[in-house]
Amino acid sequence: MNEVRGAAPRGTASEQQAARWVRDMFAGVAGRYDFLNHLLSFQIDRYWRARAVRRVRHVLARPAALAMDLACGTGDLLLALEKDGACRVLGSDFCHPMLTATQRKAADRGLAAVLFEADGLQLPLADGSLDLITIAFGFRNFASYRRGLEELYRVLKPGGTLAILEFSRPPNAVFRGFYNFYSRHVLPRIGAALSGSATAYSYLPESVRKFPTATELLEQMKEIGFSAAGFELLTGGIAALHVGVR
Repeated sequence: MNEVRGAAPRGTASEQQAARWVRDMFAGVAGRYDFLNHLLSFQIDRYWRARAVRRVRHVLARPAALAMDLACGTGDLLLALEKDGACRVLGSDFCHPMLTATQRKAADRGLAAVLFEADGLQLPLADGSLDLITIAFGFRNFASYRRGLEELYRVLKPGGTLAILEFSRPPNAVFRGFYNFYSRHVLPRIGAALSGSATAYSYLPESVRKFPTATELLEQMKEIGFSAAGFELLTGGIAALHVGVR
């Protein structure tokens, strides 16, 4: 396997530069993030998040459990977890404007989100703190995938569950060709026009192309120590949902 180390936006030469670039990029599009997510995915992102919630419902149903939605962005998955579960759910992101958007959205829905700002590679949590970690479309932006998995493994309790929902590459050649054309030529133009950031929506398809395949990510999870690990492809492989147990 040709291991991809982590996100490496063009013009960055170190993990620190990559993390800073990604943080600044998301800060710049936070105000239009939800609208563009739903528009550019044709609302399918709602189904993907709902599927992730269903896969971890057995943990959410335990009142004594503690869960965290990491790289929570504007809070779509976080709030869905809170609504569907009986346990306490924390939200974390390293981009402050995203957390501000989450707080506002939670207040609008009458929810009190427990949020904290942190880098997913250095979480301010003790070993074995969490029963569940979810991360939707954020893991791809980590500056180091291996260190990210190691950190998530560290803060999970023995028997704790990790669920990673992330973009992938469709295995069907015809569908993959159609998707690649859309993601490389259509999505960046629409995203740039509506967000004002051509850079952000050029980065998205580029980051997906560089990200490990679903099988490669699964192998990395197993190497770190996750057991009962597997994945399912969603919408023809545009996205993949990986689940593993510490």
